[in-house]
Amino acid sequence: MREFIYYSKSAVTAGNFIQGDLMKAGRLDIALNVLISALFVSNKMRDDVRLHLIFDGPPNPPRHLILESNKDMPISKKDMAGLIKRMLYKCNEKKINEVFPGCFVEKKSLEKVVRELNETGKNIFLLDEKGKDIRSLKLKGNEVFILGDQEGFPNAKKKFLKRIESISVSPKVLFASQVLTLIHNELDRENI
Repeated sequence: MREFIYYSKSAVTAGNFIQGDLMKAGRLDIALNVLISALFVSNKMRDDVRLHLIFDGPPNPPRHLILESNKDMPISKKDMAGLIKRMLYKCNEKKINEVFPGCFVEKKSLEKVVRELNETGKNIFLLDEKGKDIRSLKLKGNEVFILGDQEGFPNAKKKFLKRIESISVSPKVLFASQVLTLIHNELDRENI
């Protein structure tokens, strides 16, 4: 399963904070572009992708949303903002909650998510323009790719992430959604 973590320090963490303008909801528009790039190809959903969205904005951070591509996932590209809004409304402070098939939400930090994935044996990489070229790696299919929004990571998160190997997909600084597309392309080319 392909696995990605997208972190946003400003994306809102309550459904009632999402109104018409997604840019005013902590740049939720960027998170939705990431979601589209992670889960969809032309006219269908990708198979076997898990996307972790970590939102650290107001009023109740952190929120960990998990979206797993599957035939029963009840979304289309046009419904995603509504899905995120409903997931945030359904967050339980004490346990993970499956809101729809393949759609989960809980209160969990980036650090805790990364530690748990590491404990399961995942090979975790941080996307950074100064990192090692992804094409120089031998990808195995057990990778998790972490990327941030346009603001990057706060200092406390940067300190935690320093121990994770950095990789790059381009000599240029790209949008988060473009980075996901290029990672998918590399994995598709390798049949992983």
